[in-house]
Amino acid sequence: MNLLETLQNAVVKAVDQCYGHQIEPDQVTLNVTRKDFTGDYTVVVFPFTKAARKKPVEIGEELGAYLVEHVAEVHAYNVINGFLNLVVADAYWSAFFREALATEDYGRGAPKNSTVLVEYSSPNTNKPLHLGHIRNILLGWSCSQILTAAGYAVNKVQIINDRGIHICKSMLAWQKFGNGETPQSTAMKSDHFVGKYYVRYAQEEKAQKAALVAAGQQEAEPAILGEARQLLLRWEANDPEVRALWEKMNGWVYEGFEETYRNLGVHFDKNYYESNTYLLGRENVQDGLARDIFYRKPDGSVWINLEAAKLDHKLVLRSDGTAVYMTQDIGTALLRYADFKMDRCVYVVGDEQNYHFKVLFEIMKRLGAPFAEGLYHLSYGMVDLPSGRMKSREGTVVDADDLMAEVIEEARKNSEESGVITGLSAVEKQQINTQIGLAALKFFILKVNPQKRMVFDPKESVDLQGHTGPYIQNAGVRARSVLRKAAQLEVDYALAGSYTELAVAEKDLIALLYRFPAVIQQSARAYDPSVVAAFCYDLAKSYHKFYHDYSILQAETEAAKAFRLQLCQLIERTLTMGMRLLGIEMPERM
Repeated sequence: MNLLETLQNAVVKAVDQCYGHQIEPDQVTLNVTRKDFTGDYTVVVFPFTKAARKKPVEIGEELGAYLVEHVAEVHAYNVINGFLNLVVADAYWSAFFREALATEDYGRGAPKNSTVLVEYSSPNTNKPLHLGHIRNILLGWSCSQILTAAGYAVNKVQIINDRGIHICKSMLAWQKFGNGETPQSTAMKSDHFVGKYYVRYAQEEKAQKAALVAAGQQEAEPAILGEARQLLLRWEANDPEVRALWEKMNGWVYEGFEETYRNLGVHFDKNYYESNTYLLGRENVQDGLARDIFYRKPDGSVWINLEAAKLDHKLVLRSDGTAVYMTQDIGTALLRYADFKMDRCVYVVGDEQNYHFKVLFEIMKRLGAPFAEGLYHLSYGMVDLPSGRMKSREGTVVDADDLMAEVIEEARKNSEESGVITGLSAVEKQQINTQIGLAALKFFILKVNPQKRMVFDPKESVDLQGHTGPYIQNAGVRARSVLRKAAQLEVDYALAGSYTELAVAEKDLIALLYRFPAVIQQSARAYDPSVVAAFCYDLAKSYHKFYHDYSILQAETEAAKAFRLQLCQLIERTLTMGMRLLGIEMPERM
């Protein structure tokens, strides 16, 4: 039983003993005490006023006195209005600290015998990854790591959108305007090279449309759009020449994607390709027709009535028997279950697709998919820049590679100004600047609740004194520096056990460390890395203050020195693990 459960059960017994009223533990509201009050945990006593027939302050005093007398973990209490603040005994914190210090991978949950599939990234092969993809990728990767730490078996997948009219537009533009150039001949990153031709196509279509309008032919279709459609028809007919071009240009894009993924520090367990999955789902629809889950209209198209779920009627097969995106998603979900037998499936997709996933999940329930109750759409808001929104077709997107280069350059400038890594080799400097720059990018995005729209500011993200990744990295670097210096000394760590009178700051740090396993579980339940990010920031902030206010290597006694060094060890390990769950590395120096 953990401390929170102990306290909840103790309050249950106290209410029964003091007022003859029986309640359940989940009826006891227990929160972390606000920092401006003395205490560790706060009990809300308002719900007990009816049974006790007393004022909240009186109830708080009576319950507090009972808990101090009967519960070893409670050392003292105070009452503020209707809130009972409990002070946990130093002996409890000391015992917990010794146990956590001796626990390898402290914070990780026990195996849950449950498998989760996480789909993220899922890009188109007509352009490079951009800032919007970065939020998607970071959310997917971090959630995967957090779910793993919480005890789940996790598989990471993506579906690559490698077919369709948008792909043909890039192909057509390269045919018409490329003059045979390649990524190698232009010394251009291969996915950027293909993306250039997607923009070139858009420019040509826009110019042709403007010419038609000027000629009074507003309703006419630009010739280049008709050519792109013809290219798509040839692709669908397995035209060898078109398929060869498609494979070549997609190969260029995949090569570029892989480089970006490596630089971001992410990977996948399996890739799915829309060119292989777009025909899936039709048999499932036919099966659903036979079971009256779907219905056929007079024109031959197949639909599903979802009004009972407060949705609408949804098309799942066109009148000519061809699939729509929903059909494909049905088939792909069932294919993945055959591959992974997952209990849950998390789709990391922007909030513009909220309705689509409500429909998909309802259809999967009606089809009786064994994982239907475990489907979840991790919906996230768009990412803007201080200058405003991005537009792919106009070439105004911020490429993921360019953004990473920018934050790493900002980190390099800061390092040069501070002079803290002077004397290191160029390779070592580059490694540290990369770690700091990517920490700035990743933390700035992941600290925001996924559902919120956000603005990314590269300069603000690398601020060593702000709510940033580098600020947290600096706390870890400080702890490592202290521990390196301690390694040169003769420290009797056995004396740490005799240090029993904790300073307020030491107890607060231990109480914060105590919450780490629960933070991981909470973050996993909510599919929200910002919970872990907030914890890491709070721990770093508390450690920075402790480092400033207390001497560690020159502590007042040998016992205090040994204890504080062990405290540094657990803080450094916890920060390193917490940041790793966000995909962030901790540098040795900065």
